Amino acid sequence: MHGISDKDLIKNSSYINGCWHSSVTDFSVTNPANDVELIKVCNAGKIETELAVKAAKGALKAWSHKSANDRAVLLRRWFDLMMQHQDDLARILTLEQGKPLTEAKGEVAYGASFIEWFAEEGKRVYGDTIPASSGDKRILVIKQAVGVVASITPWNFPIAMIARKAAAALAAGCTFVVRPATQTPLSALAMAELSQRAGIPPGVFNVVVGEDAHGMGEVLTQHPDVAKFTFTGSTQVGKLLLKQCATSVKKVSMELGGNAPFIVFDDADIDAAVKGAIDSKYRNAGQTCVCTNRIFVQQGVLKAFTEKFARAVSKLVVGEGLTGGVNIGPMISAGAVNDVDDLVTGAIAAGAAVLLGGKKHSAGNNYYQPTVLTNVTNDMSVAVNEIFGPVSPIIAFDKEEQVLAMANATEYGLAAYFYARDIGRIWRVAEGLEFGMVGVNEGIISNAAAPFGGVKQSGNGREGSKYGLDDYLEIKYLCFGGLND
Repeated sequence: MHGISDKDLIKNSSYINGCWHSSVTDFSVTNPANDVELIKVCNAGKIETELAVKAAKGALKAWSHKSANDRAVLLRRWFDLMMQHQDDLARILTLEQGKPLTEAKGEVAYGASFIEWFAEEGKRVYGDTIPASSGDKRILVIKQAVGVVASITPWNFPIAMIARKAAAALAAGCTFVVRPATQTPLSALAMAELSQRAGIPPGVFNVVVGEDAHGMGEVLTQHPDVAKFTFTGSTQVGKLLLKQCATSVKKVSMELGGNAPFIVFDDADIDAAVKGAIDSKYRNAGQTCVCTNRIFVQQGVLKAFTEKFARAVSKLVVGEGLTGGVNIGPMISAGAVNDVDDLVTGAIAAGAAVLLGGKKHSAGNNYYQPTVLTNVTNDMSVAVNEIFGPVSPIIAFDKEEQVLAMANATEYGLAAYFYARDIGRIWRVAEGLEFGMVGVNEGIISNAAAPFGGVKQSGNGREGSKYGLDDYLEIKYLCFGGLND
C-alpha cells in the first residue's frame, strides 16, 4: 500500500479492548479499481465478537461516569487526529473502496465532523422537572447512556457510517462495538488506531473484522450485554437483523434502502437542477442510499433539462480513484456491475431508450458507464428497485399531484429532492413527499447538524443533529416523595 505516510495506520487485525487481535485464518482486501490484493486481514469470528462485547461491557461504567466534558475532550482529540491524517485516511479509503480521492477526502472530513459535533452536543443532554401532583412530591427526568452499542456498517462510506454512530454513542456515555464490511475494513481499523492515540480508553471503541457475517451478526444482535443495535445497509438484511434483535427487545435504529425521487418542475432553475442532479446521482458512482434513483421532469422543461443533463453527464471522467481528474471510480465489485447492467437491460426491453452510456465500461470489470435513460415509466424495474450505480432514469410528468403520487409510490422513504421556485408549490411538495429528508433546490443535504434518517421501509431513528443522541439515551423518571416537614 504505497503512498501512505503514516504506516502505523495500516492495520490487519481486530481492535478489542485496546489491543490488536491476531487469528489463525485471514481474508484478502482487494482494490476494486484493479482487483489487486492490498493486504490480508486476520479473520475474526464469533469468539472475537463476544470478546469485544465483553470489553465494551467492562468499560461501560467508567466511561459513562466520566463527565460529558471529559468525554468531549477525548472525542475532540480523535477529531483532530482524523483531520491531521486526512490525506492518509482518504488514500486508504480510495484503495479499498474505489471512490475518487477528492471524494474520499470529503468523506473523512464529513465523518470527522460528526465526532466534532457530538463532542459538543454531548454536553447538552438535558433533563427536566415536571410539576408534581401534590406538594410533598417532586418529579425529575434524567437521561442516561443506554449501555453497550453494537453496529454493522456498509462498504460505501466506511469512515462516515462508523463515525456517525460511534460519535453519538460515545458522547452519550455508551461503549461501542462495530463490525465493518469485509470489503472495507482498513478504514475502520485506521480509525481505531487514531482513537487509541486520542486516549479513548480500552474497551470503549472496538472494531471486529471477519467474514462470518451470520455468526458475528448473531452475537451483535442477540448478546444480552448489548443494549442497542444500529445498522446501515439494505432493507432486506435490516429486516433479518430486526428479527434477531427482537429476541432480547433491544433498542434499535436502522438506516436502510432508498429510492430517491428527484423532481424538476417547470418553474425550476434548470441549470441549478442539472448540477443538483449530477451531485446527487453520480457521487460514489451512484452507490449511496440517498442518491437520486428516479428523475421526474415536468413536460414543459423535459427537453431542456434532458439535453443539459446528458451533456453534463457526458463530461464525467471514469477511472481509478487515485488518478487526478476522475469523477467516477469503480463500483465495489463485478457482481454490483452486473446487477446494474441487468436493471438497464430490463428497462430497455420494457421500452426505455438509452440516451447515454448503458453498458459496462472499458476501464475494467468493476466499472459502468455513466448512463441516462429516457422513456422510462415508474413501474419499470429500474424505477422500482434501488439502482446503486451510475444510472439515471428520466420519467416525464404533467401535473404536481401526479408526480407526488409517483414519487411516493415506493416502499422506501429515505431522501427526496425537488427543484421549483413557486413558494406555494415548494411548501405543498415538501410536506407531501413521504420521505425523512427532502432537498429543496439542493442536491447534497447531509451534514452533522441535520437529522439523517428515513420513514417507511427505509428505517427508523435519526443520526446526526441534536436528535442523534436520543437513540443512545434512556429516559429515567425520578419521583421524590415525603418532602413535607
